[in-house]
Amino acid sequence: MQNPNHHDNSSSSRSQSPEDVEPVSDSKWAPRLLRECATAISNKDSTKIHHLLWMLNELASPYGDCNQKLAFYFLQALFCKATDTGLRCYKTLTSAAEKSKSFDSSRKLILKFQEVSPWTTFGHVASNGAILEALDGENKLHIIDISNTFCTQWPTLLEALATRNDETPHLKLTVVVMESTLVKPHVMKEVAQRMEKFARLMGVPFEFNVISGLNHLKELTKESLNIQEEEALAVNCIGALRRVEVDERGAFIRMLQSLNPKVVTIVEHEADFSSTRNDFVKCFEECLRFYTLYFEMLDESFPTTSNERLVIERECSKCIVKVLACDNNEIGDDQGDSERRERGNQWCTRLKECFTPFTLNDDAVDDVKALLKRYKAGWSLVLPQANQESPGIYLTWREEQVVWASSWKPQEKSMEVET
Repeated sequence: MQNPNHHDNSSSSRSQSPEDVEPVSDSKWAPRLLRECATAISNKDSTKIHHLLWMLNELASPYGDCNQKLAFYFLQALFCKATDTGLRCYKTLTSAAEKSKSFDSSRKLILKFQEVSPWTTFGHVASNGAILEALDGENKLHIIDISNTFCTQWPTLLEALATRNDETPHLKLTVVVMESTLVKPHVMKEVAQRMEKFARLMGVPFEFNVISGLNHLKELTKESLNIQEEEALAVNCIGALRRVEVDERGAFIRMLQSLNPKVVTIVEHEADFSSTRNDFVKCFEECLRFYTLYFEMLDESFPTTSNERLVIERECSKCIVKVLACDNNEIGDDQGDSERRERGNQWCTRLKECFTPFTLNDDAVDDVKALLKRYKAGWSLVLPQANQESPGIYLTWREEQVVWASSWKPQEKSMEVET
């Protein structure tokens, strides 16, 4: 079976008879055809698989509208699933991304995305608000940053610390860098220099540390983090929990509890690729739902010809292939389950075994509301309700919840003494 994403414009590539091509007139033709193809793959209906892959290939394009883009990137994953070539495709996509990635281009892309969409800045502002509240009045602060944002979250926090009414505290920032992020040592050195320069400008005593070389987040230990007794600790997890393999998430959360932080901030996408991972069609439906929202958001946030948008979409293609077409055991490193997102209520079930919710104060909520006003219409904030399973706040796009942000404090240890 020929790779359908390899476009051939010759007449022979379009030799199917006209009656084979169904008219595509509805506005959601891509999700419809993709669902049919996923079902055919699940049912091992080879005739229908070939027909639908051919149809999608005729209609898909990475440069078209949202339907064409969805068709293009999901077609790639469906083809890999049908031909059992997911691992090879994933490695090819990863290698291509590594070759084209540089610190300057990645940083500019992150900042541009933050400029046009609150998708990431929502979590930054919510987490900073929780950290500032939890560490208020402390003189020695230590933030452990488990994210992949080149520290773009922290300048606003440094500004807030610089304007505190009491004495400006000392801040130690420890950034955890995974091997899978492809971030080179010289990149973190440049990030450190930028952060140290900005801290001096703000008049905040500052120390920057990096923990690198980890293949799995489970390798992170209390000893490696160099936590001092007099430090007030915060752990910042932006998209970090989904990078832990599903079966090891409970152990990782218990490790976070053992650090005895004042607060742990969690930001994750509102999607469930975990409970559905053994049911291809259900997992496909959820993956398609989530990325349809994401691509529609990108369509309204970036110009049609934006190179930044194309880079982000290509990164999505790698994630889609990994979720739908790769056997987790084949990948063999921390990447195996790293795209297995869970919804806020699922994370809450895990977190409540070790933590209790830390509710954002009114000032932090107001900061998030002010942030959303800077962007185009369509974004809104959903606050936790009394009867809601998951504490925390949600960023919504067109009334669909897309990002969940929450903060937590460790449960008080039992005072019972064994006899």
